[in-house]
Amino acid sequence: MKPSIDIATKIADALGVSLDYLTGKTNVELDNSIIKRVVEIQSLPDEDKKHILYALDGLLQNVRTKLAFGK
Repeated sequence: MKPSIDIATKIADALGVSLDYLTGKTNVELDNSIIKRVVEIQSLPDEDKKHILYALDGLLQNVRTKLAFGK
C-alpha cells in the first residue's frame, strides 16, 4: 500500500527529509538551513543574486582547490 502525498509529506517532515530523499529519488539529504538561504537568495533582485552567486562560486572554488592539494 502506498501512502497519499499528504501522508508522505507528513512522514518526510517528521523525519526532516525531502520527499525525494524519502522516496529514493535522491541519496542527498538536504540541510533545511541551506534550503532556507537558497529560497531567500532566490527572492532577491537579479543583480543581488548575481553578486551573491559569484561570491559563493569563488568560495566553493577555493575549497575545491584546498581539497585537491590537501591543504
